[in-house]
Amino acid sequence: MQDINGFIDRWTDKGDEKSDTAKFWLELLHDVVGIDNPGEVIEFEKRVELSHVSYIDGYIPSTGIVIEQKSRGINLDAKAKQSDGTEAAPFEQAKRYRDWLPASEQGRYIIVSNFQEIRIHDMETPKAPPEKILLPEIRKYLHNLTVIVKPQHTLSHEAELSLKAGELVGKLYDSLLERYINPDDKYSQKCLNIFCVRTVFLLYAEDSGLFRKSQFHDYLKPRELTARNAFRDLFTVLNQKTHERDPYLEEDLKAFPYVNGGLFSENNIELPQLDGEPLRIILEDMSEGFDWSGISPTIFGAVFESTLNPQTRHTGGMHYTSIENIHKAIDPLFMDELNAEFDQLITHKAKTKKLRTFQEKLAGLTFFDPACGSGNFLTETYISLRRLENKILAELSTQISFTESQDETAIQVSIAQFFGIEINDFAVSVARTALWIAEAQMWNETKSIVHFYGELLPLKSYDNIHEDNALLTDWNEILPKSGQLYIMGNPPFLGYSIQNKTQKEELMKIFLDENGKTYRAIGKIDYVAGWYYKASEYISGTRARAAFVSTNSITQGEQVAAVFKPLRDMFRIHIDCAHQAFIWDSEAPEKAHVHVVVIGFNAIQEEEGSGHLKRLYTSEGLKMVENINFYLLNAPNVFAEARTKPVSPDVPAMMAGNRAADGGNLIIEAEELHDFLKKEPGAERFIKRYMMGYEFINGIKRYCLWLVDATPQDIHDMPMIRKRVIACREDRLKGAPDRQKLADSPHLFRERINPKYYLAIPKTSSGARYYIPIGWLDDSVIPGDELRIIPDAVLWHFGILTSRVHMAWVRVVTGRLGMGYRYSKTIDYNCFAWPEVSVSQKAEIEATAQGILDVRAAHRESSFAALYDDASMPLELRVAHRENDAAVCRAYGWREDIAEEEIVAELFRRYYALK
Repeated sequence: MQDINGFIDRWTDKGDEKSDTAKFWLELLHDVVGIDNPGEVIEFEKRVELSHVSYIDGYIPSTGIVIEQKSRGINLDAKAKQSDGTEAAPFEQAKRYRDWLPASEQGRYIIVSNFQEIRIHDMETPKAPPEKILLPEIRKYLHNLTVIVKPQHTLSHEAELSLKAGELVGKLYDSLLERYINPDDKYSQKCLNIFCVRTVFLLYAEDSGLFRKSQFHDYLKPRELTARNAFRDLFTVLNQKTHERDPYLEEDLKAFPYVNGGLFSENNIELPQLDGEPLRIILEDMSEGFDWSGISPTIFGAVFESTLNPQTRHTGGMHYTSIENIHKAIDPLFMDELNAEFDQLITHKAKTKKLRTFQEKLAGLTFFDPACGSGNFLTETYISLRRLENKILAELSTQISFTESQDETAIQVSIAQFFGIEINDFAVSVARTALWIAEAQMWNETKSIVHFYGELLPLKSYDNIHEDNALLTDWNEILPKSGQLYIMGNPPFLGYSIQNKTQKEELMKIFLDENGKTYRAIGKIDYVAGWYYKASEYISGTRARAAFVSTNSITQGEQVAAVFKPLRDMFRIHIDCAHQAFIWDSEAPEKAHVHVVVIGFNAIQEEEGSGHLKRLYTSEGLKMVENINFYLLNAPNVFAEARTKPVSPDVPAMMAGNRAADGGNLIIEAEELHDFLKKEPGAERFIKRYMMGYEFINGIKRYCLWLVDATPQDIHDMPMIRKRVIACREDRLKGAPDRQKLADSPHLFRERINPKYYLAIPKTSSGARYYIPIGWLDDSVIPGDELRIIPDAVLWHFGILTSRVHMAWVRVVTGRLGMGYRYSKTIDYNCFAWPEVSVSQKAEIEATAQGILDVRAAHRESSFAALYDDASMPLELRVAHRENDAAVCRAYGWREDIAEEEIVAELFRRYYALK
């Protein structure tokens, strides 16, 4: 059982390499990572033969991880003399040990530690800095520590084949594109795409048994000099039933089966000459040198799409998807439930009848991806459903025998159940082909299980993948909604700041309230929100369910209320399963490292108190919870909406700092100051420190002209000041009307806020910091508008705001700039529920808050950036913060080790009660 806080407390002030290494790692594996039998997982003092015998401090056989442990206080970057007389840093020492291990025992990671810090070095990226985990913050890095015991991910043979196949397609695509007369012509590119898709199908067909082995290759090889015509003839024949073909065809051409399905229906596509390099690639690299039967249609479909121009992929917002990540959406949406139902049925007395009914149920389900791209969600779902059907058939085959008359009804799950919308024509072709290949693979798997004699060809002709703009299409025209419907996918990942004009207009057309008016916040939401709106409207009043992958920004800051409140109010949707943020990687060479969430939702109205638990996947695993709110927490369905005043009573107001609106003319950079005062010594009394968030955090000096108390004569008599004021006036006159009005007082900032003493919080700061740096400033400093300030704050306010309680709230509700914090007074501050404190509790928080300030004062030469960097934060500052955190938790009436998720859930409840 995990005891992370106990582990931290036990090891905070101790750690000797010789006497404590084994105990430390056994406790870490048990109390932090959660391993019940850590002694069976790790070896100590593993012998390794260098030029002499040495011993590895710790070694994990299952992952090949080498651990080099040093005593507390040892600098992990410092070199030390080794037993052979050389000098090496701990990492260099561990790498030497690793390099002398047999290749089969070498893992991906090296870990070095001094008890207070753990560094994880990834040997796949040896030049990258290590992941640094400091002891007090170890809870935040549980997911990083799983590498200790979880074997590294290796691509399956199927995935490797699929990636290689994608490379071959790209090679063919590039060699043919340059042969077109106008390679930039859209029709030429479309014809090339069609040709590549058809060629891939032919290669797959001859390797998988749909055609005779090497039939395509053997047909093409003797026609190298007339390859262009050979392809045209073959495409025509494959689209003709055998009795409709020219009876005088060459025998090898006549021998091809009728394919149909629409793949070869378009005749006379534009084709350049195919001799030379393109033909060599097809015959040698793609046919003789590669076996297409083992590719994954799911992975290959996405990789195939990579032949598109990278810029096209970016502007369309497309990202590739790994099979593992697809299952994070489809498993909780429907596959887990279907698999569980099957497991129950195979133990039932009336198993045969029940399984037949269950198979009919599978055949009656419909699946819809309204941003399907290359069809990987649809393809993987089809494969998963057919494999479940194959389990059914395997069970039935023990009870009944399949005869030839039953062949056509043995398989009931069909690609006719799968629908998609995709805006890119090439992706549509890829999706259709991927589904056909998946159908062929599953057909062969079924034949190996029940030994029936049906044939897949000719392919059925389905027009279920539609080329269209999903946001401007009536989904009911493509697929009338029903209760047996599942909607899924990963719509385009485009933040509001990078949407083009057309995309913004699309959102405005669909994000309408009940009166047909566009919601006010529409200009500040991600493009994916359009799919949430369309899906919510589509499933309203049905038992259909949906799950989308989205960038995690949709569950942060003002977007949460802007996107989901209208959908809850209008369509009564709620979340029934979700994955909190994780990195969305792929099997493709160009990985899309994006932090995403998976949100499963429906509009099915449950009776109050139904007791239906919902699945919430966190970094710690699956949790069954009573409710999942739109911040993806087990908390009430409350939206933290922008407020002009704090929700808690008796809390001082926060405001933004001053906007200069001066074109830079009232600002004096540090390097300018000396020369400026040398020329204008009388100006010194009008110059003050000037801070935006960046200067506040990094301790950078910057200045401004603060002329609030300057008389007209003062300005007139100082040429250097007068010159800048005139330049400010000219700049303002060139601006918008509201800026032009400021030209009447060109010597003043837009705002003139300069409190005697105030608390400052940077608007933007790094998300890598556990605490946002907060501090006190006085009237010698002019706060810029990238600082949030509280003029009436006192010491205990500082203690609350710099605590983990407030930071837990901020991490959930704040807006983001990348992964950084973008602190908002209207949500982060005004929606934060403060505790009702007694006199003694307030005094305790004041004492711990002062403790933080005292430690900072002892390091006054260090900037906030240095003090709050995990690598350089002083231990005494960490301790002071922990003491303050504990005092604040007690003031709320919570235990000191309360988890952040619990903190935020409770803060939402308090916010709801106060609003």
